[in-house]
Amino acid sequence: MYRYNETDQRLVDDRVVQFRDQMARFLDGRLAEDEFRPLRLQNGLYIQRHAPMLRVAIPYGTLAAYQLRKLADIARRYDRGYGHFTTRSNIQFNWVRLEETPDILAELAAVQMHAIQTSGNCIRNITTDQFSGVAADELFDPRPYCEIVRQWSTLAPEFLFLPRKFKIAIAGGEEDRAAVRFHDIGARARVAEDGRIGFQVFVGGGLGRTPMVGQCLKDFLPREELLNYFEAILRVYNRYGRRDNKYKARIKILVKDLTLDGFAREVEDEWAWSRGGPGVIAEQTFDDMAAFFTRTDLPPADATASAYVAALASNRAFARWVERNVAAHRDPGRAIVTLSLKKAGSPPGDATAEQMDGVAELAERFGAGEIRVSHEQNLVLPHVARCDLPALWEGARALGLATPNIGLLTDVVCCPGGDFCSLANARSIPVAAAVQQRFEDLDYQFDIGPLELNMSGCVNACGHHHIGHIGILGVDKNNEEYYQVTIGGREGTRAAIGKVIGPAFAAQQIPYVIQRLLEVYLALRHEGELFIDAVERLGLEPFKARVYGGGA
Repeated sequence: MYRYNETDQRLVDDRVVQFRDQMARFLDGRLAEDEFRPLRLQNGLYIQRHAPMLRVAIPYGTLAAYQLRKLADIARRYDRGYGHFTTRSNIQFNWVRLEETPDILAELAAVQMHAIQTSGNCIRNITTDQFSGVAADELFDPRPYCEIVRQWSTLAPEFLFLPRKFKIAIAGGEEDRAAVRFHDIGARARVAEDGRIGFQVFVGGGLGRTPMVGQCLKDFLPREELLNYFEAILRVYNRYGRRDNKYKARIKILVKDLTLDGFAREVEDEWAWSRGGPGVIAEQTFDDMAAFFTRTDLPPADATASAYVAALASNRAFARWVERNVAAHRDPGRAIVTLSLKKAGSPPGDATAEQMDGVAELAERFGAGEIRVSHEQNLVLPHVARCDLPALWEGARALGLATPNIGLLTDVVCCPGGDFCSLANARSIPVAAAVQQRFEDLDYQFDIGPLELNMSGCVNACGHHHIGHIGILGVDKNNEEYYQVTIGGREGTRAAIGKVIGPAFAAQQIPYVIQRLLEVYLALRHEGELFIDAVERLGLEPFKARVYGGGA
């Protein structure tokens, strides 16, 4: 993984000193709240419903074991013993004390971490595929490009006060595991017929109040022009993006207003000024950056792994875990393991300090000391030898992180909702818990097969409800918490926004509504057909008829 150089470390250290002074001036009354707000936001500090919340960046979702241990230490000493991993590969501490946040940032800086630009109208944390660098379907590793973009965008004066927040994702595989079409800019790896490396660029995607699927702005962008082209997009957005209405300030609205062709012309005109100029990324830069992410310390792994094969044959629980939580690695002797943060009874995405310490130990024993954070709010060990899978499974079970539900109904993506967030209309966590409890039976989940359930407490869509196969949105109905249900959303190369099935439901009705949706699927599916494909084939009507016709 990337290691800070002297300049990086000084920048982060200086930022801590600066924020410590800003905090002191705010606490003694020399800075008014309106003056302090943009300063704290660009250091990841929110004021939530009950307490301040600190959002810490995990760039492109990659952590070292020692960094995860530091996060556990912060959770234990400065919070209430846990942290919440988000859909954008950050971690949030929900109960910090305002006056202690500069101390937390100083401790983060000591392990090359920070909270810079995790909020505010700026370029946020750069995200990517959690399997990057190891996936069997990968064209090339996107992490070096993520780091180049991170360095370019961090504290760039031109992009610190954009019309609205701005999100960038870069994916390297044939399968899009980074949801690039739902970002302000999404870049997907491409290799031209002549061998040139580049990206297909999407623009104007996003969720929230007005969900939109990003559109292809450029089918092939040579990699050396990545920053020049991104800068051209951002300058057009900075120039024309609305600042009079925050609900219409995202780039997706600008693309819609100008049309894709009109926006593309503006970008091409802007790019013409910089194309081929000083912003071109040199080949040596690519080589130097790639060296940070190339693992040369992994010992050979046995592709046959007889003990692993024997455990698969003799232990059904282990075999189920492998089926759902283990993915193919480009090295046949290794595997990619996802540790589920979705055990029934635990808030989705939450990890205790003890669990974080335990995962750090597992990563050092079995995963070359590296951890990834997925946008589905789980943790990933990307370098596990197949012969170590039985021992890793036992270790994960002891931590409560071996639920074999990755990609199944109870692998719920969920924001903290009204239990914490001051913007939320409704609570998310209790509804997610009710769903997990209702459908905890693994035989039933395995029979249903892959199904993504996403839940948000408000229209800001931090739980990505729009792209869940089943989506649940908390709404305010006469000052009471109700939940709107959508079906048919999906990410990936066939990205789609879910459609509302009808009037909203009370919280206690949601598990029964989901049950009825599943009954339609199980009755009408073709052999081997996934839920999302059945919805696409059947349309909304049979699902609506069962849900509303049968009563709730």
